Amino acid sequence: MADTRAVPATTPLVIRRLRNVVGYDPRMAAAVVVTVGALVVAPFVIYPVFLMKALCFALFACAFNLMLGFSGLLSFGHAAFFGSASYITAYALKNWGVTTEIGILLGAATGAGLGLVFGYIAIRRQGIYFAMITLALSQMIFFIALQAPFTGGEDGIQAVPRGSLLGVFDVSDNMRMYYVVLVICLFGLFAVWRTVHSPFGQVLRAIRENEPRAVSLGYRASRYKLWAFVISAGLSGLAGGTKALVVQLASLTDVNWHMSGEVVLMTLLGGMGTVFGPAVGAVIVITLQNYLTAFESFVPITIGAIFVVCVLAFRRGVVGEILHVFRTRAGKSKITKDAED
Repeated sequence: MADTRAVPATTPLVIRRLRNVVGYDPRMAAAVVVTVGALVVAPFVIYPVFLMKALCFALFACAFNLMLGFSGLLSFGHAAFFGSASYITAYALKNWGVTTEIGILLGAATGAGLGLVFGYIAIRRQGIYFAMITLALSQMIFFIALQAPFTGGEDGIQAVPRGSLLGVFDVSDNMRMYYVVLVICLFGLFAVWRTVHSPFGQVLRAIRENEPRAVSLGYRASRYKLWAFVISAGLSGLAGGTKALVVQLASLTDVNWHMSGEVVLMTLLGGMGTVFGPAVGAVIVITLQNYLTAFESFVPITIGAIFVVCVLAFRRGVVGEILHVFRTRAGKSKITKDAED
């Protein structure tokens, strides 16, 4: 949500307008610059494929957070958008020979299209009924992926070619592919941020806080929630299609209900309702899964234990708690300063 606090008159006019209109904060801008700089040099230190996978799931978690954190809708069906996009992108690249960007766009379009259908069916319900409808629809997609001839059944679609970007740039090399994935995920994260810090995002938050009041003010809540569902599904499809390119595989794991559960875990762990908190949660989960592979049976136990600790000690999530501490200290400092004045 945009920061609507008053900006001192001494602040330059451009910065005042940016902060009041889109929630611009110089400290946030500095943090973003540092983070992007670290991501640019990261593949020289860390295995690029791991980083690409983490970026894809970070985008997936932030897209899901549009539904849970900012619309108040718990969906158990987001694996359908992620996995369907993965299959469509993989199939288009391997069997149709399309270029990389066309394959990814097809995946995103598939996610958005399914989101429109799912949302139209489920959006009229709330709470547990909404969650169960999305889960049921997602399971339908899972069984289609299991039985359809073009999906490869339990084997999935393997050896997916990465193709060439714009028909010119070969992205088979991991380093080149990393920077393509980085640009895609940064674009997706910017889309999430801009959606949240827009009038549309303000209305979503109003609907989440008090839907009857938002309706009484003249907002068509069902329409806003439907479009939030479509945007979230489209960005989830973008993440799924990109992930299929990274690991060169589309499988039933991508569309299984466990994937929907994982993205809920990532969102809650990082910080539900924070713009980029779910990305941190996704990185934590993917890191644990990657580095605990040798102890396969301990992966769910470890992640479960961390989740329990987070729920008990960090109820706002990792990023949510950090932001809460900073805001509390800032509030106390302001009170002290006002008292001294």
